[in-house]
Amino acid sequence: MDVTSTTSTTTTATANSTSQSTAISSDFETFLTMLTAQLKNQDPLNPIESTDYAVQLATFSNVEQQVRTNQLLEEMASQNGTVGMSQVANWVGMDARAAAPARFDGTPIAVTPDLVSGADAAEMVVRDSYGAEVQRFEIDLTGEPLTWAGVLDNGSPVANGTYRFETVSYADGEVTGTNLAETYSRIVEARVSGTRTLLVLDSGTEIEAGEVSALREE
Repeated sequence: MDVTSTTSTTTTATANSTSQSTAISSDFETFLTMLTAQLKNQDPLNPIESTDYAVQLATFSNVEQQVRTNQLLEEMASQNGTVGMSQVANWVGMDARAAAPARFDGTPIAVTPDLVSGADAAEMVVRDSYGAEVQRFEIDLTGEPLTWAGVLDNGSPVANGTYRFETVSYADGEVTGTNLAETYSRIVEARVSGTRTLLVLDSGTEIEAGEVSALREE
């Protein structure tokens, strides 16, 4: 677990908070200085209406409130990133199911199709890490997980590597959608990037923690 990343995020948020607070205080003092100068130099025969002062004060107040709101949102985002890391730290070493490519090493891969509603036929398309089609076969419409053994139609095995699985849905002979199917992959690293908690899979793919739909232990 990259503790440095988490600490850095928290430190940056604190620095930003201090900087913004200082800026707000400075801006308010500048506003008061300008208002005082405006009062001293106004035309006594045509003084500024009190409503104009009220508008100016309201405008400044709105800007100040927006800055404070932005500051609060940034602090919350930073805290959410840290909490996310603490929640997923124990996921490292587990298998996560997500719509992502999977690494094939000779062991069959469990694939969960993602069918488009209303489909009357479907196919699973297997592509290698370069995006080239390796295999295509018909699947049922139950949406239940299937097992890909890594064997081509002619009986020869595919090479070890990273493969992605696309669910192609049809209705009346027309393609209605192509969705990336879910597979299980081992989580090898969890880290924070800005406000996002990322998981690195053994295939080398990076996904956000929120993309995981299931976890399992071997």
